[in-house]
Order: sequence, then structure tokens, then C-alpha cells
Amino acid sequence: MKKILLLLLSVAISGQFAYSRDVLHTENTTIVLDAEVGKGLQIVYYGARLSDTDVENLRFAGVRPQRAYPAHGLIGKEEEALSVVFPDGNVTLDLKVTGVSRSSWEDGEVLEITSRDTFYPFTVKAFYKTYRSEDMISTWTELTNEGKKPMTLTRFDSGTLPFRYSDAWISYLYGSWGNEGRVASEPLNRGMKVIKNKDGVRNSHSFHSEVMISLDGKPSENAGRVIGAALCYSGNYELRFNTVDSDYHRFFAGICPDNSEYTLAAKESFETPELAFTFSDSGIGGASRNFHKWGRNWKIAHGNVERRILLNSWEGVYMDINEKGMDQMMGDIASMGGELFVMDDGWFGDKYRRVTDNSSLGDWVVDRQKLPHGIGWLVETAEKHGIRFGIWIEPEMTNTKSELYEKHPDWVVKAQNRDLVTGRGGTQLLLDLSNPAVQDFVFGVVDNIMTENPDIAYIKWDANMDISAHGSQYLKNQNHLYIEYHRGLAKVLDRVRAKYPDITIQACASGGGRANYGIMPWFDEFWVSDDTDALQRLYLQWGTSYFYPSIAMASHISAAPNHQTGRNVPMKFRIDVAMSGRLGMEIQPMNMTEAEKELCRQAISDYKKIRPIVQFGDLYRLDSPYDDNGIASLMYCSDDKQKAVFYWWKPLGFCDEHLLVVKMEGLEPESMYKVTELHPIDRFPLSCEGKVFSGKYLMENGLVLPNSHSAKNPEFGSSWASRVLYLEAQ
Repeated sequence: MKKILLLLLSVAISGQFAYSRDVLHTENTTIVLDAEVGKGLQIVYYGARLSDTDVENLRFAGVRPQRAYPAHGLIGKEEEALSVVFPDGNVTLDLKVTGVSRSSWEDGEVLEITSRDTFYPFTVKAFYKTYRSEDMISTWTELTNEGKKPMTLTRFDSGTLPFRYSDAWISYLYGSWGNEGRVASEPLNRGMKVIKNKDGVRNSHSFHSEVMISLDGKPSENAGRVIGAALCYSGNYELRFNTVDSDYHRFFAGICPDNSEYTLAAKESFETPELAFTFSDSGIGGASRNFHKWGRNWKIAHGNVERRILLNSWEGVYMDINEKGMDQMMGDIASMGGELFVMDDGWFGDKYRRVTDNSSLGDWVVDRQKLPHGIGWLVETAEKHGIRFGIWIEPEMTNTKSELYEKHPDWVVKAQNRDLVTGRGGTQLLLDLSNPAVQDFVFGVVDNIMTENPDIAYIKWDANMDISAHGSQYLKNQNHLYIEYHRGLAKVLDRVRAKYPDITIQACASGGGRANYGIMPWFDEFWVSDDTDALQRLYLQWGTSYFYPSIAMASHISAAPNHQTGRNVPMKFRIDVAMSGRLGMEIQPMNMTEAEKELCRQAISDYKKIRPIVQFGDLYRLDSPYDDNGIASLMYCSDDKQKAVFYWWKPLGFCDEHLLVVKMEGLEPESMYKVTELHPIDRFPLSCEGKVFSGKYLMENGLVLPNSHSAKNPEFGSSWASRVLYLEAQ
């Protein structure tokens, strides 16, 4: 008897079968699968939520089911999601559905479809999971060798999604160190489009493992059907779009198989990473808001807990760490209203002291010449200032110039019969996390620090090297290194979170190298980029916000001229950009003027008022810096639409430039909103200050804002301009 899965069961209507039950719904989306026993798994529909009647009549609407998880062998010209080499050398697969089960979880349902090869002892379980409230549906597979001999997985995608051929465009993030999260959009033409990462350790510098698919032509922020996809994996990945001689585009996503063929031992199972989808008929903005809600609720550590305002020491003093300087910086951030101080790189090393970046990684003992009273004294000093203390570590790394490497040269990633390949400082090496002894050591780095200093509130976890020499001194199968490294990292992070569930941990990886949903369940936030230039950050944070909520995006006020670009961006502008994410500071306060400190003090006070809206509200991107309109603008709205924060930047210092008026979004049309400018610097208030406008007016007309400042303090005078407006329903 037929069993139609995920979305189809055999029900006879007028002598024909119709799709009926076992459809998976979220609040606003539907997926329909056909899992008829004895046949191949097919996907019938994914998109806006369907009624029962429409589901039942899909067969009569001309919809053609497509292979849901195509395997290599019997239909040769199609792109495959799965390929296997069996012990006898056969490379073909013939998978047929053998069973379907369904279960519930806290926010939805999970559908499990089991398929088996018709001859070989090989089983594929495909899972589909709904996140009902967030309009997300994810899929992954479990691949099992049921036989007595090893077989080899040569491709093992997490999932696929076919969608009807149309004027489709894709939007994705690209970049490099200091320039992460840039937005690219292009039409999806016939042929193959591939986005991949092969760093081995960090996977979001050059590209991201997420993509937006606009189904109705050139991407729009607020209109059109959009599918958003995210592969939740911390390692190497490959995203593929294939459009050939058919009526469908096909999207594939999974672990990058390059140099990663996986030998599946007898009775062993391999689980692929989660691939998450969302659908919106409100443009890219709607898909982004789904991702943000899903991330906060399910994929980011402590995603619904407010983040502290911090000062990080790096750009303030770099490795010139000493007790007097740390005390001074803690006192300064406390005086400005900050809540946390983070001591960055340069605090450790005994035999080899960490005075430059070419030594001491792995030797996680306090440099007593720099810090004679140890970490405990710093924690106590922070508490005396009324703030919390955090610390920087890079536990996955070592240097050739370290006691750790002298003791354990066998712990580093190194290819057999090859010289060492070093990274930062000409001496940096990567520890091999596939090795259980290394896993114990890396966990011990955190455990020892926290055991000795249990009141530490924050860890900045860095990773500044890739797998440059593909080789494990521990593994027998070298092709497993890319995968086993991240399995080892996951084991370490599981142990850290089990013992220290409440600590805040930032994922820093040469800047934004670990902005991915595969790592974020263990991390509270990520460092968007090592580039802290406010102008460039507009672009980088804009792109990153396609998939990640502001609560996860560390955004800091830094010095001028900027240490990366040399650009002199006004303090007001730097503050307003940083306030659109998780606000922090990356500066030596001792070098700030009293006027700058006072402006930061007011901004921090203002941010505390709006923090719940910025970190938990709905984001509306209004005017993109990528559109070259001379402005950039966005806003956050509370869930109940009673409060909102509106950001407006004129990012280029052009004189007397004629600018477009920005219309707002996300407000309640009939509500009346009072407008208040936060931390103003002008001699005279805005004409809209204290005035009340309907949501309808603000969304249809917007507010006319001056394109320059008439600053009370000449120190802040500039042709740059920025505004932050607080809107509160009356």
C-alpha cells in the first residue's frame, strides 16, 4: 500500500490519488514530499502555506515531483546529492523508500523517511524538521553502512531543493579578511554556480554558507518571493546551483567533498549537517527576519539574553598588556557606563613571553612580568569598578616557539614527509583536533582559566589559521581530517558548555571567519570583521544582517584615524554605526577627548534604553549603502510595534548633497509615534524633535533630515552626518 510521505499519502479521489495528509506546515509555509514505499523520495512543493484543498489538488495543477535526494548511478546526467563506492567497486545507487515516521518536538515536527538500496546494505534516512513559529524547515540525512565491509562516501550533501525555472536571482555574501560579508547579487543563468570554502578551520571569510534566492526577478528588500537557505556547518562546504535542460533550478548544499572522501566502516553511520530553509513573500527583508528570529530562539547561545556593552583592549594597547593599563581602561569604560572589559592578546607566556605574534600560543600561563598579581587581581579590579571581566584565548593554535610545541610536536596538523607550513608571525601552527589528547588539552585551556577565575564573564575565542598542510599525525585516513577536525571541535565545545553554560563566548576567527550557524549554538556572538572602520562596517554589517541578528554582531567604536583604513570618520558617525549592532568599544579611552567621552557616555546611556529593541526587534533595511543613493538607513521595531529605533547615515562627506527621503517600515499605521533624537550634537534640535506622527505618515512619507550637522562643539563639525531616532507609540 502506498505511503506518501511528507506530504503525500495515498487517498483515492475519483479513482486517482491525491496529496492529503503528512504535509509539513509552519505558520506561513508548507513543504510537500512524496515518500511512496517502493519508490524514490520526491519533493512536490515548497513555498507559501497551502490549504488542505490546494495540497490535495497539487497533482492536478501540473506540478511535477522532483527527486528529493538524487543519488549517483542510474540517472547519470543529473547533478547528485549522494555518491558511494561499494566494496565491490560498484558506484551506482538505487534507493527506494521503506518507511516513514513522524514525531513532535517543542516547536514543530520531524519527519523521518527511510530509504534503502535495492541490493547493497546501505540505508539513507532523510529528516525534515519544522520550526513552526520561525517559518523555518530544515533537512539532513543519516547514511548507514549496514554491511560487513567498508564503503566510501564520495559525495554526501545535506539536502537539495528544486524550484521552478524562472527569472531567479541569488544573493550571497563574499569578501576577505577585513572585508567580510559583502553582498553580491546575480541572475541564476543556465549552467552551474558553485560557492565553496576550503579553509578547513574558518568558513566565512571568502564566502558564506548562506544564500537568498529571489524567485521573481532582481532582489527586492520588501517584495517578491524569496527562499533563504543556510547550511549549518562550521567546516568546508559547497553550495551548488544547477540549471540544465529542464524546467527546474536545483540547489544542493553540504560538506565540501574535496579531499574528504569518507570511509564508512561496517555498521557505521554518518550524519550530515542541518540545511535550513525559509520562505517569504515579503522580499529579502522578510526572509532575514525569519532567520533572525530562528537564530535568536534556536541557533545562537543565549540568543534571548541582552548583551553587555564592553571595551576590548586590542586596538587600544595591542600586546602592551600591564596591570596599570588594564586598570585604567576598566575605570574608563566603567565611567562611560560600560558593563564589561575584555583583555585581549598578549597576557600569557612563561619561557616564551607573548610580546609579538610569533610565540607562546599554547602556553596559557600568566606573564608575571606584565601581570604580577595574575588574572584574579584583574577580575577583582573589574568588580571594584562595577563591571565584569573577560579574556582572549586562541586555544586551537600553537607556535613553533612555545613550550607546548616543544613537548608535543605530534599534536600539530602536519603532512607526512613534508615541512611544517606556518601561519601568523611565521611560527603559528594548528593543533589537530581530531586527536582526543588535543581535545582534552583545548578543553583544559578553558577549564583551567575558569576554575582559577570562576567570575570571568566573557571569553573571546580566536582562530587565526587555516589547514595549510593537509595532514594528521593522528588519523590513519588523511581524507577524514577536514571532517574530524570539526567533530573534535564540537566535542570540546560541548564539554565547555556543559560545565560553563552561562559564560558569554565570542567567535573571533581573524575577524569574521566564523559567522556561521554551525558554530553559533556554542557561541553568543561573532566578531564581524577586524576592520572597525565605521564607513566600511556599514557595508559589512548590512550584508551580515541578511542572515544574522544584531545580537550576534559585535560592533565597536574605534579610533580615528582608523587603524585599518586610516580614514578619519567623525565620532558621532562611528557611534551610530556601532549602536546598530551589539555595542562595544575598541579604543584607548585615555586618548579620547573629554567631549568624545561625554558623547560616548550619552550614547551608552541611550543604547541601554533601546537595547531590547535593537537586539530583539524586527530589522527593516530601508536604504542600502550598496545603492549609492548617498545614504544608508535601517530600523528596528519591537514585536508589539510600540517602539522603534531609526538609523540614518550620510556615509560620504559631500557638501550640499541632495538626498532622498527615507520611508520607514514595520510600524503600526494607526499608532501615533513621538520622535526623539538620541545623543544629538547640534546647536538646535531637529524640527521633528518631540513631535508626534502616525505610523502611516512615517511609512508613506518619512521625515526630512538635514544632510549635515551644526555641531555645538566644533570638535564634532563635519560634512558627514548620522542620526538615531527613537520612536515611541503614545
